[in-house]
Amino acid sequence: MDTADAFAAIADPNRRHLLEELRRGPRTVNELASGLPVSRPAVSQHLKVLLDAGLVAVHAAGTKRVYQVSTPGFLKLNIWLDQFWDGA
Repeated sequence: MDTADAFAAIADPNRRHLLEELRRGPRTVNELASGLPVSRPAVSQHLKVLLDAGLVAVHAAGTKRVYQVSTPGFLKLNIWLDQFWDGA
């Protein structure tokens, strides 16, 4: 994961909202779309950005795709941020 991509991914308020929802547990695109004033295809595009940045993971459950927070992606981001507090 490139931390620049992760920061660009979380810069959008809709993507931050999606991450907050996913923090509560895995969700489908339809479940996530119901909480946002954007279309289901727009939610899918936002999830793709988060997926490409390594911040979410996806798996198939029958015909649905279920998204969840990717702990390793956030760990890398956290490690990068922590360097600013080490020894301060």
